[in-house]
Amino acid sequence: MGRHLLHLVLWLSWLLSGSAGAATSLLIVSSERSAAYVETAESLIVELERGGIARNEVHQITVNELTDWGDRSPRLIVTLGFEASLALAMSDIRTPILSALLPRSSFERILRSSSRKVSSQFSAIYLDQPLSRQLELIRQALPSARRLGVLWGPDSQTQAPSLRALTQSAGFQLTESVVAPEEPLFPALKRVLDEADVLLAFADPVVFNGNTVQNILLASFRARVPLVAFSPAYVRAGAVLALYVTPNQIGQQVASLARGVLLQGKSLPIAPIYAQNFTVAVNEHVAHSLGLNITPDGLTGQLRKRELAP
Repeated sequence: MGRHLLHLVLWLSWLLSGSAGAATSLLIVSSERSAAYVETAESLIVELERGGIARNEVHQITVNELTDWGDRSPRLIVTLGFEASLALAMSDIRTPILSALLPRSSFERILRSSSRKVSSQFSAIYLDQPLSRQLELIRQALPSARRLGVLWGPDSQTQAPSLRALTQSAGFQLTESVVAPEEPLFPALKRVLDEADVLLAFADPVVFNGNTVQNILLASFRARVPLVAFSPAYVRAGAVLALYVTPNQIGQQVASLARGVLLQGKSLPIAPIYAQNFTVAVNEHVAHSLGLNITPDGLTGQLRKRELAP
């Protein structure tokens, strides 16, 4: 099928789908169509519908379909994932862009790789949790832990100054090591485990990836240094706790900002923001082996109460 014929077929499909009946207010550009991306987009659309924005005003494509989108101009673009955000950052599109489903380190890497600056035209909702909330979770779940261990990689290391300041004010002693690409991870891990009561994980592909996570979990379990992670998959694999935001929760928060732009004429936040909502997961087997009496609901309630306190 020739390229012109393919475009004609796509255009006819778009007409028959009914999307031509309304101007596109919001364009969602996903990095892929896996379950987390689909769930986030659907949650976003449902929340927009509840707020009075019709489903046919929202159009979804993947980053691979961006070139076929042409010069149609939505009023707002939401990108889901690193690849979609990077593609829009490298483009000359002037529409306001809100990036979601990516951690702070990835968004900062996009800023370094493009000419974009953080502004009301290019902002983000981080996938990872604020440092203060992570420290409060450790304080609530592991009240005797005072020595906090961290393994930094090239992406996550940008958060080191903020964590040092927060741990000092919260009364934690920070033990940290840097893992460089192509260097063995185990020496740095051993140094941290030898001096820490708890290991706090940050999303960084050089440190935590499919080839390393099992060895990190096994070493921390043997050292009786519990791992506090950023994903429920890590809890299923052996981490004692995880603090994270679900696709449904992030979709709802994106929708709240999108409604402000589309219905109230508001601007995107000038500075990126963290997820407002969160979920706590607990590995009951690991918690029991460490003598901890903790539950997801109990920890969630304590964190919410703490954040609502004046």
